[in-house]
Amino acid sequence: MKETLTKNHPMSPNGQDSISKNNSNNLSLEEIIEARVSRRNVIKGSLAVVAGSFLGMNLTGCGNSSSSNTTTTTTPTVSPAASDVLLGFNPVSKNLNDVVTVPDGYTAQVLYKLGDPINNFTADYKNDGTDSSFDFRAGDHHDGMSYFGLNSAGTTKDLTNSDRGILCMNHENITQIFLHTVDEKSSYSATARISSQIDKEVSAHGVSVIEIKKGTSGFALNKSSLFNRRITAQTPIDIYGAVKGHDLVKTKYSTIGTKTRGTLNNCANGLTPWGTYLTCEENWAGYFKRPASNTLSAKAQLTQNRYMGSGSSNGSYGWANSTTSDDIYDRWNVTPSGANETEDYRNAANTFGWVVEIDPYNPTATPRKRTNMGRFGHEGAMPGIVKSGKPIVYYMGDDSKNEYVYKYVSTASWDANDATSGGLDVGSKYLDDGKLYVAKFNDDGSGQWLELSMSNNTVTSYSTYTFADLGDILVNTRHAADAVSATPMDRPEWTGVHPSTGDIYITLTNNDKRGKSQALSAANPRFYTDTKGTSTNSGNVNGHIIRMQETGNDSSATTFNWDIYLFGAQADASENINISRLTDDNDFSSPDGLFFSQASKGLMWLQTDDGAYTDVTNCMMLAALPGAYNDGSAKSVVNTAVPTNANANQTISTFVGKDATTTNIKRFLVGPKGCEITGITETPDGKCLFVNIQHPGENTTDLATTANFESHWPEAGSARPRSATIVITKNSGGIVGA
Repeated sequence: MKETLTKNHPMSPNGQDSISKNNSNNLSLEEIIEARVSRRNVIKGSLAVVAGSFLGMNLTGCGNSSSSNTTTTTTPTVSPAASDVLLGFNPVSKNLNDVVTVPDGYTAQVLYKLGDPINNFTADYKNDGTDSSFDFRAGDHHDGMSYFGLNSAGTTKDLTNSDRGILCMNHENITQIFLHTVDEKSSYSATARISSQIDKEVSAHGVSVIEIKKGTSGFALNKSSLFNRRITAQTPIDIYGAVKGHDLVKTKYSTIGTKTRGTLNNCANGLTPWGTYLTCEENWAGYFKRPASNTLSAKAQLTQNRYMGSGSSNGSYGWANSTTSDDIYDRWNVTPSGANETEDYRNAANTFGWVVEIDPYNPTATPRKRTNMGRFGHEGAMPGIVKSGKPIVYYMGDDSKNEYVYKYVSTASWDANDATSGGLDVGSKYLDDGKLYVAKFNDDGSGQWLELSMSNNTVTSYSTYTFADLGDILVNTRHAADAVSATPMDRPEWTGVHPSTGDIYITLTNNDKRGKSQALSAANPRFYTDTKGTSTNSGNVNGHIIRMQETGNDSSATTFNWDIYLFGAQADASENINISRLTDDNDFSSPDGLFFSQASKGLMWLQTDDGAYTDVTNCMMLAALPGAYNDGSAKSVVNTAVPTNANANQTISTFVGKDATTTNIKRFLVGPKGCEITGITETPDGKCLFVNIQHPGENTTDLATTANFESHWPEAGSARPRSATIVITKNSGGIVGA
């Protein structure tokens, strides 16, 4: 997800992570499957998704089922040859082309674009700003996603099927300029919005649930599927867990605090061993209109300051300022106007910032916000290795500068029978009762998981904010993490768990405050200046990836060890910046998306969301073999003229992974102009890789002149650019990346 260091979005919640005001310094799944197979071979039930998503078994390839839908093929740009092909492909060169560049021997197809209809009764997308009906179209800014297998008839789950399945996909945000006509955009005012424009923008957010089917020309959307639906920023959603019914989520819409409308700014994702999808609400705070003065209670003002900033705002898109008076627009205004919280929307923002569970196989099921997993800028929620008789564990990052890394541990231990039953009620068993922890990274390479609950005296005795109960802690998770002096990190984004070692990987995208308002630490050890053209940025400009190993390889442990797996940097940077020794074949900046293949164990995909290096190359995706915790050594990082060190040099001792080489990390893909590479999943056999190309051409400012569009991908010519999902296959039919 973008932030102010990378690119500037003056009328977009992209960049709103800076709203966070943290000034503190503070039985494996294989065993499950074996057991279930022995019981009447029920593997084609709810367990289908478990193995398909977590294990990625080498089963049938992308097959030959038919489809009447067509696909558009993007001709790949072939990278130069290289002698080292340990990862099975030649590294793609950095470039600024307006295409998707993949290695020689691979093909990329466009599958699902902004505005594509998801049924047979919605008109084709004209892409000229006049389109409506976004409740039945692909949303914008495609992001995190997961593949859920279907049987060949498309009627039920099927573990083995890599030819037919359901994609659940986030639509994080919008590139507003491309959703409207030239006249609409020229008359736009954040203080007086036309309701039809707002409706379009609201519906372009959220989640797509779509059935896809493999035909002779590749995968295509099955527009006749009963599974297809859009979940938008307006869709009714239930509140579950300890916050359900709490005073802090009561609103005019739900006076008893059990419901809200919509899911918003859905960035990364997660999935469950019972076959459901987790979508995560990230930079939701920027959408709300905030009061101009201190009209809130003292506690409510503290919450607003911590999550949204203290200053007044119309909200990034002015959704509260419709020229049409209606409750669906009023709800975006958190200014108190009634006698209490049930007569206005002062608490509306408290109903966002959660992990949301969706059942892709039940189109009538109302999604549920899982409040026990905490409220913050959720980037994603990825599970640890699932073991029979052990708790379910999820790792999460709060994507903002100087925010924290979290872990949720269920009270219930995993019962493999729940994989068969599946559904949201199983989700309630594991996700509505558990403990929430935040990470403290010690300078000696150790760490602790600090419990955020009323049983922790450090939380309950916090002088800045007085917690009333567990629900209050969960709504105000950032306050609780401040209370226990968790370690502020450099924008924790995607999490991933190595399927063999159990090591946890967390991308720390960048932080322009590191070394300036936030001191250096062993876990965040770099301050430097980076040049881009004639401009400069400083701080931790290129980001890094931290790696954790739970004590005893027990996901529910309360202690861990850590090192830094990889540092982003330009290949020609000094050794105190390019610590991982990246080369032209694998250098990168701003790691973001992260995904471990289950079909090719140990293969990690790494995606970037960069603005510091985009004068040299568009955003990219790399393939890596990351090794294991403690495969490197101790390292002293020399930082020059650090502001938090009285502008003197400062040496930080830290722990780094083994050096990067083209045998363990290579550039696999470079995207079109202005895009972010984000969102990734695969078929169970690993032979089809789905990747999202988000907001190509996002820096376009002149809508009237097509020649001035930053990008025209994927349709080329004079077309407006569109976020889209692509499918990457190996021409030989093998596992992608192998």
